[in-house]
Amino acid sequence: MKKNLKYYFNLDYTIRLKQNEDSSFFAEIEELPGCITEADTKEQVLQMLEDAKRGWLGIALKKKIIIPEPSVDDYSGK
Repeated sequence: MKKNLKYYFNLDYTIRLKQNEDSSFFAEIEELPGCITEADTKEQVLQMLEDAKRGWLGIALKKKIIIPEPSVDDYSGK
C-alpha cells in the first residue's frame, strides 16, 4: 500500500487541546512536531488543526521526511 497524503490524513493522530487564560484555544498533534494552531473557539481550532495537519503532511511527503504514525494500544480487556 502506498502511503500518500490520504493515508496519513486518515490516521487517528493524538490531538492535545488546551484552553488558554484568555478563553482562546490551543491545539496540537502530538506525533507531528510543530503541527499546532490557536483560535478563538474549540470548533475553529479543530478545523484549523485539520488544515495544519494537511499542510504538515503535504510538506513532509514532498521533502521525503519520515512521517510518524500514531501508536496503537492493543488492550485485550482481560
